[in-house]
Amino acid sequence: MRQPLICSGHSRPVSDLAFSKENSDGSFIVSACLDGSPMLRNGENGDWIGTFEGHKGAVWSSRFNSTASQALTASADYTVKLWDTLNGSEILSIEHQSIVKTADFSNNNSRVVTGGSEKILRIFDLERPNDPLLQISGHTNTIKTATWSVHNDDIVLSGGLDEVIRIWDLRSGTQVSLCAKSSITSMEFSKDKRFLVTTAGNEVTFWDAQSFYPLKVYSLPFDVNSASLHPDNSKFIAGGSDFWVHVYDFSTGNEIEVNKGHHGPVNCCRFSPDGASFASGSLDGTIRLWKGM
Repeated sequence: MRQPLICSGHSRPVSDLAFSKENSDGSFIVSACLDGSPMLRNGENGDWIGTFEGHKGAVWSSRFNSTASQALTASADYTVKLWDTLNGSEILSIEHQSIVKTADFSNNNSRVVTGGSEKILRIFDLERPNDPLLQISGHTNTIKTATWSVHNDDIVLSGGLDEVIRIWDLRSGTQVSLCAKSSITSMEFSKDKRFLVTTAGNEVTFWDAQSFYPLKVYSLPFDVNSASLHPDNSKFIAGGSDFWVHVYDFSTGNEIEVNKGHHGPVNCCRFSPDGASFASGSLDGTIRLWKGM
């Protein structure tokens, strides 16, 4: 069992975190927290860099754009905010009618998708953010996670409490539904763009990232909130209801190691872009950075 670096600073449960892509300055972590104060950290050692100040409610989601120059957060204060990561300033705030649970940048950074308690997906152009380009209905319950296809900026995926992953073609307005057995708790594309990784109930599913055919399904002995695939596709991590971060062999599903340290359920976990470490965020209010993969 490895010993983590403990990143304190948040005062309430950590709801989400994301690594940036690597650049000349290394990598960074942006975290969302129910304390309403998303934070920016050094991705190598977890050191605090700054706090984005402006939300008036819990923050549920946090993402970087492709260059890590901007961050996007979704909040219970009915807003999605765009931040300048270099100086911490708020660039814009996109108003919604209810709690926003998820927001993500398109691959070219020009648009964002949002979703939450309204059960409506919205697509915004960041150059003209006052009104959405599209409003998409279809979900029958809260949307917990939404992301863009890594292969096509006209394809958006979303999932939530209605236990369905919906794949939306923004040009034609059509959708494909992938049914799960429980609420969709997380979605992530692999670094090599081959796999879509989703979690629902106690299952981690790996789908072909282009055909969305299910390739592997692993049932774990706990409710899974988040999973992430190593950049070389050799192993994956999963965290959830049992407070631990587990490492599994991707090919067999066999458990390789268990990492204990959190004092509450693990809400989110992600590999660093180089695969040398992974980070986890918990109901206990801490982020832990696990080194030496």
